[in-house]
Amino acid sequence: MKRNRIQFISQGAVIAALYVALTHISNFAGLASGAIQIRLSEVLTVLPAFTPAAVPGLAIGCLLSNITTGCIPWDILGGTAATLIGAAGTFALKKYPYAAPIPPIIANVVIVPFVLAYAYKLDGGIPYFMLTVGIGEIICCGILGTMLTLALKKNADTIKWNN
Repeated sequence: MKRNRIQFISQGAVIAALYVALTHISNFAGLASGAIQIRLSEVLTVLPAFTPAAVPGLAIGCLLSNITTGCIPWDILGGTAATLIGAAGTFALKKYPYAAPIPPIIANVVIVPFVLAYAYKLDGGIPYFMLTVGIGEIICCGILGTMLTLALKKNADTIKWNN
């Protein structure tokens, strides 16, 4: 029992750290925030299909990323909520790992445009932000996330997940 808890915490911490590192790489390239977002860290949103530790790991990683990249409070809260909702949705679909990208894409397309329009007051409008955020999410979660899912499924016998 204690070993499972340590494994859960360790996996969550590693996922959070990876999320932060990948967000900072995207931020360095100018793609972590704004109307056009291609956060490489969103690739990791498929991980709740493999381990429940990814749900808090992704949420904490997003929270820390948003704080350390200089996001405003509404973005810190809204972005973290979108990530948590998406991660929980992915975990709920764990029997269908190839559907894993769908919940984070939907959560981000629904929540983040309102943050961009009302908190940051960016020009463009909600439909435009839904399109731009959606494209970024499809690239990172949909395409790259599916590639990660394929790699993890291919190597499932060598990976010890905390299911």
